[in-house]
Amino acid sequence: MFVLGPDDRPEVSVLRTFTLTVMGTTDLHGNLFNWDYYRDREYDDFAHDDVGLAKISTLVSAIRADVGRHHTLLLDAGDTIQGTPLAYYYAKVEPITRAHVHPMAAAMNAIGYTAAAVGNHEFNYGLDVLRTFERQLDFPLLAANALDLATGQPAFPPYVVKTVWRTGGPPLRVGVLGLTNPGIAVWDKAHVEGVLTFPGLVEQALHWVPEVRRHSDLVIVAAHSGADLSSSLGDQVPFPENCAELVAETVPGIDAILVGHAHVEIAQRFVTNKVTGRRVLLTEPLYSGKRLSVLEFDLLFDGTWHLESSRSSVLTTASVEEDPRIVRLLRHDHEKVVHYVNARIGTCRGAMSAERSRFEDTPALCFINHVQALEVKKSTSLPVLSLCAPFNRGAAIPAGEVSIRDVAGLYIFDNTLVGVRLTGAQLRDFLEEAARYFAQVSSAGPFSPAEVSADVPDYNFDIAYGLDAPLTYDIDIARPAGSRIVGLSYAGVPVGDDQEFAVAVNNYRQAGGGDFPHVATAPVLHNQQQEIRQLLIEWVKAAGVLDPADFVRSDWRLVAGGVPVKISSNG
Repeated sequence: MFVLGPDDRPEVSVLRTFTLTVMGTTDLHGNLFNWDYYRDREYDDFAHDDVGLAKISTLVSAIRADVGRHHTLLLDAGDTIQGTPLAYYYAKVEPITRAHVHPMAAAMNAIGYTAAAVGNHEFNYGLDVLRTFERQLDFPLLAANALDLATGQPAFPPYVVKTVWRTGGPPLRVGVLGLTNPGIAVWDKAHVEGVLTFPGLVEQALHWVPEVRRHSDLVIVAAHSGADLSSSLGDQVPFPENCAELVAETVPGIDAILVGHAHVEIAQRFVTNKVTGRRVLLTEPLYSGKRLSVLEFDLLFDGTWHLESSRSSVLTTASVEEDPRIVRLLRHDHEKVVHYVNARIGTCRGAMSAERSRFEDTPALCFINHVQALEVKKSTSLPVLSLCAPFNRGAAIPAGEVSIRDVAGLYIFDNTLVGVRLTGAQLRDFLEEAARYFAQVSSAGPFSPAEVSADVPDYNFDIAYGLDAPLTYDIDIARPAGSRIVGLSYAGVPVGDDQEFAVAVNNYRQAGGGDFPHVATAPVLHNQQQEIRQLLIEWVKAAGVLDPADFVRSDWRLVAGGVPVKISSNG
């Protein structure tokens, strides 16, 4: 209310309107420039998307120039410092220090982020790296549901209130609440157990949103949790992995949620809060800096601010050039990583490709399993098996000289090696779960890859390998899921239910990732925090020569009624 004169004069209300533009990124995963370190060339994919903060910066600058920088905020929903060789290099090869700022931090500071949520992959390199990265930022890392186990208090700021000043008008207070993923307690147990605990997003939002609302005219949540209710965690934690829409429905007082973690694109989605009946805006830009979400809030001031309407869209970075300011600032950091990944470490006597590894036994996957099994064998006298997934379809090691990037491309995740003890019955249950990767068919084909693939990520299809003797089995996809593993044998003898094996897996799987049976509760035989990718690199360095012929196996087959399934090479 704006009063023109003394109390006895009539009051005249002056209504003011204002549109706030909030930009959002998520799941940047160490993508600074539009560069594919594994292929040593500009990034390109089947959709011809581009990646990287340098391109995000160009989009952000254009929007600020259009609407005015003081009319904008810039947020991120987490998973920033893991996912590329650049991220690995500045965590492990040349770790960041107080003096040496992480390239992702330097870029985000230069672009001018307002706040970011903590993602689960922020914990992959341990708390020391995460805390160093946090100190280097000019903006807060938020996580209302990452609690210090000793005190019960948030280990990161739960929220921040940003005041947007308007010349000649009332300021607008925008509260940003950060929520991270409860799966961190499982996926990064080695780093957080006994130190941090991660309650559910809904539960913590119910606690914190009222406080944020008291200090804010507009409340935005940056949530590192997918929109649609789902979880790969099973009953390992009592909270869902993905629940951003549930938060919007359940917790009153939220105006919008910037969604992360799921790696999908949501340009605009409205969810009705069941308490207030008000609509909550949700948006999720695509991962790696492929998209920028743009949220617009139309507000009205009549003594207090009221949200009148909101909308969102996504912009593609493929339509713009990289910001030369970011390129100049961080070219040297990028070039150091390019030099590192192109270092020669050996030779290969023939090309190795992972392209067909989802459908047949390939030397590429056998090589990974062989190295994993060799390392676990050092810690046990049990027969050793190994499990790994074909999670990079484009991985290939060329014939001739082999570089770090060639080998690293086979294993693009920063997983560490764990050895566990499983019985034959438990192994069979595990392989049955993996076999859910395939759709049920009625014949042996031929099929396209899409026709035999169920809606399961590649990283949740594990393939087994025997080190000292073959582990052989068929996956009969004419059968329903749960009864597909046929003829499971070790050294030519059917595997007994009580037979014991040492099994090499990655820490994601051993921690419960994918909700596979038995592995998370199995006795641990080997856990020296060795990165699997680095074990592969060191193996090639030591051997000098990698020969695909040494890893030609036919231990497992994809069949339908006992007949080998035929799958075309496209896709």
